[in-house]
Amino acid sequence: QVQLVESGGGLVQAGGSLRLSCATSGIRFGIKTSAWYRQAPGKQREWVAALTSDGNTNYADSVKGRFTISRDNAKNTVYLQMNSLKPEDTAVYYCNVITGVSYWGQGTQVTVSS
Repeated sequence: QVQLVESGGGLVQAGGSLRLSCATSGIRFGIKTSAWYRQAPGKQREWVAALTSDGNTNYADSVKGRFTISRDNAKNTVYLQMNSLKPEDTAVYYCNVITGVSYWGQGTQVTVSS
């Protein structure tokens, strides 16, 4: 059974940093893309960052230069390093992995206070 478990969320002041982790298990086939999404209250879920199997990264304009997505294959874990956080980054952050099938984690809350 495939599981994605996010952790690392919390409350941080504006300008601070957090590192989110997404531990994956039960994935039998190669991961094509790992990504992070977020959903703020009253808003639709939006894409934040993606990392392809060949190492290419892409970021939403709103986080470019502040967030970094990475993956540790030995630990089957995807990370999102978030620096210079802003109140508008407040959201539930979701990990997404695509093998041919799309899998989602349960989400982790990030709250940035002003």
